[in-house]
Amino acid sequence: MKTTNIMIVGVGGQGTLLASKLLGRILLEKGYDVKVSELHGMSQRGGSVVTYVKYGEKVYSPVIENGEADYIIAFEKLEAARWAQCLKVGGKIIANTQQIDPMPVTAGYAEYPADALDVLIADGVDVDAFDALTPALKAGSSKAVNIVLMGRLARYLGIDAEIWIDAIEKSVAPRFVEMNKEAFALGYNN
Repeated sequence: MKTTNIMIVGVGGQGTLLASKLLGRILLEKGYDVKVSELHGMSQRGGSVVTYVKYGEKVYSPVIENGEADYIIAFEKLEAARWAQCLKVGGKIIANTQQIDPMPVTAGYAEYPADALDVLIADGVDVDAFDALTPALKAGSSKAVNIVLMGRLARYLGIDAEIWIDAIEKSVAPRFVEMNKEAFALGYNN
């Protein structure tokens, strides 16, 4: 069995760590050897956050190098562009079309590249771009974007929705379970 490499990328506060822990839990329960690693950077100040999830029969290192990612799950469109070089040929980027301005843009030192996803698509990158914020808000919170995106990823990985729902029930604070279950369903069925 080959090792599957997944990068989850976003901005501090978007829930990339919860998403990677949820995914790791599911993969462990399915019997895979799983490695999860996190890079925080300036995450508490809205900076880039990256988590690596690798799984297979035997995984020796959690790190994903350039050209190795089977999937990149981008919680924000500029993060998709920032990490696209890590995608392997034939890999897929699942990207939220939401724009979150980084500090240089907020401070007026740079402009946000609004066409970031269009450039990737024009370069032949397989991008599944969609608005994950609207279904997250429908579920009850903008913070549910992470679970909407996990719902979308679940379809590509072929892992049954029931397994994800069970993991959500075991991993999320009780008062947020129903919201997260709805967010997952909206991502999975969209």
